[in-house]
Amino acid sequence: MFTTKIAIPDYPANLPELIRLEAEADPHGPVPAAVLVFETETSGWFQMGGESFEVRSTEIRSLIGDVVLVNRERGVGERLVRRRSEHNTLLITERCDQLCVMCSQPPKEYELNLFAHYREALAHAAPGAIIGISGGEPLLYKSELLKLIADTRQRRPDIAFHVLTNGQHLEEADIPLLASLLHDRLRFAVPLYADAPELHDKIVAKPGAFLRALEGIRVLMEAGVEVEIRTVLMRPNAASLPDIARFIAWTIPDIAHWAIMQMEYIGFARKNWETLFFDHSLDELPLRAALTITRQHGIETLFYNMPLCTLHTDLRSYAPPTISDWKRKFLDLCDGCKVRSDCAGFFAWQSRDKTFQNLGPLPGLDMDIRCVSS
Repeated sequence: MFTTKIAIPDYPANLPELIRLEAEADPHGPVPAAVLVFETETSGWFQMGGESFEVRSTEIRSLIGDVVLVNRERGVGERLVRRRSEHNTLLITERCDQLCVMCSQPPKEYELNLFAHYREALAHAAPGAIIGISGGEPLLYKSELLKLIADTRQRRPDIAFHVLTNGQHLEEADIPLLASLLHDRLRFAVPLYADAPELHDKIVAKPGAFLRALEGIRVLMEAGVEVEIRTVLMRPNAASLPDIARFIAWTIPDIAHWAIMQMEYIGFARKNWETLFFDHSLDELPLRAALTITRQHGIETLFYNMPLCTLHTDLRSYAPPTISDWKRKFLDLCDGCKVRSDCAGFFAWQSRDKTFQNLGPLPGLDMDIRCVSS
């Protein structure tokens, strides 16, 4: 798929910008429904009120139930909530107060206030949906975001939220509100790229970031919120993975889990690829050493964005399929692989010469792939 956008040319000016695509009339909910009335191999025609419009897609039926925000000027629709997908993420902002050397989505300085649309769209998420919250840095809009989560949890307590944040905007005063949220379906993911301020702050290009992140983690844990620590694997910090493991074990052992992640070949990471990319398929000793330490301390550790064939057999069960469906692909050499359905695969924009060296289809394996719990 490689995108959550769809082409909607010539969208009528008198129709609302937030709509639902449905197969039959459905008057329920705050988002008005447009009904599919005709389809071809390349598009579908939807009707709302006395107006009709075209949605271009070769898989029209897969869009049924989606909540779409239409940009008339550009002739596109952003699928805010995809009813049939397990990977729905709301982009709160593209602003950020860091400039991480491997950032996959470099910051942009403009306002993106879609909270009202998000509040309406979430009413139509699938039962038990997990909604990712991302940016930029979403906690630059902390009060609006926490209100969105609180309001949604009142209306749809089945929905889970997974917030990706640098954690630096959380304060002692936030603890009561955080503590009032339903915690069984709420998790914050905070990055730590080193075990000491010097390296972490250098990677994110912000002095004081490491200590502020630790303070944010403390606030979350004191409020009873689940915390996941994320560490992007790079040449600058690969040798430090065991030290990071020890730091987590002795400083914040009660986290939900630690995710060691491979880079995404886009944004700043693409620009700095030759100096940052660490190919664990050629050297997995840092992963293995870090895992040994966290296992000794009972801390769950997972490997994100790592195809199974890049890991030796005994490490593959730690690598769940983490790349979102809309930006995941498989290479030609994956044809015939017996564990493809359990594999993270590759980012859609990653070329064969900019990825791992040791790759190849695997036979069926007797292993239990760990799930990414939420």
